[in-house]
Amino acid sequence: MYFFLMNLALQDIGSVSLIVPKSVINSIINARHISYSGCVTQVLLFVFFIDCDISLLTVMAYDRFIAICNPLRYEMIMNRKACIKMIGSVWIASFLNAALNTIGTFTTHFCSNAINQFYCEIPQLLKLACSDAFVIEIAGIIFSFTLAFGCFAFIFVTYIQIFTAVLKIPSVQGRKKAFSTCFPHLTVFSLFLFTSSFAYLRTPSDTPSNFEFAITIMYSIVPPMLNPLIYSLRNKDIKNCSFKAFLSEDFYINQQELGANM
Repeated sequence: MYFFLMNLALQDIGSVSLIVPKSVINSIINARHISYSGCVTQVLLFVFFIDCDISLLTVMAYDRFIAICNPLRYEMIMNRKACIKMIGSVWIASFLNAALNTIGTFTTHFCSNAINQFYCEIPQLLKLACSDAFVIEIAGIIFSFTLAFGCFAFIFVTYIQIFTAVLKIPSVQGRKKAFSTCFPHLTVFSLFLFTSSFAYLRTPSDTPSNFEFAITIMYSIVPPMLNPLIYSLRNKDIKNCSFKAFLSEDFYINQQELGANM
C-alpha cells in the first residue's frame, strides 16, 4: 500500500507542479507567454502524469480487492516483485501514450499561437490547427478515453465485489473503515474521468468561458490535491509519523532556545 502511495504522491506532485507554478507566475507578472518547447514539454508531461494517475488508481483498486476479498493469498499475489512490475508497466505505458499524443498534436500546423486556457491543453491546441491532420490525434484521444473508461469499469466492478465482501464483515467499525476508504477513491476517479471527458471529447468553443476554466481545474488540479487527503492524511500510521516528526522538531527547537537562554 505504501509503495503505491509513494508513486501516487510522485504523480500528484508532478502534475500540480507542471501547471500551477507557471500559471501563478504568469498571473503575478501579468504575462501570457510560454515557449513552443515549453508547451510541448507541458503537454507531454501532463498527459504522462494523468495516464499514471488513472493506471495507479486502477492498480490500487485491484490491490484493495485482493486485500479484502482474498486476504489469505494477498502476500503471495501482491508480492514486491509483482508490485514493481505493475508500477513499471504503469510508468512505461503512460509515457508511450503521452509521447504518441504529443507527437499527434504537434505534427499539425497551427494557424494561431493564442491558446484560450491557462496551460497548453490539447483540445485548445487542436482548435488552432490549419489542416485535417489533427484527426489522427482525435482518434488517439478517443482511444485513450476508451481505455480510461475500461479502467473505470474495472474499478466499478471491483468495488461491487469489495462492497459485497465488506457487508459480510461482522464488525461495524471494520465496515465503516472499508467504506470510508473505497468511496472517496471512487468519487475522485469519477470526478476526474467525467470532467476530463467533457473537456477533451467535446468541441471547444471559440470564446473562452469561466465554465471551461472551471472544468479544466476540476480534472487537472482538484484530484491531485484530494489524493493526499484521501490516501495519506486519513491514514493512521502516516498521521502518527507526521505528528511525531512535528513534535520532535518542536522539541528540538525548544531545547535549542532553552540552551541559548541559559
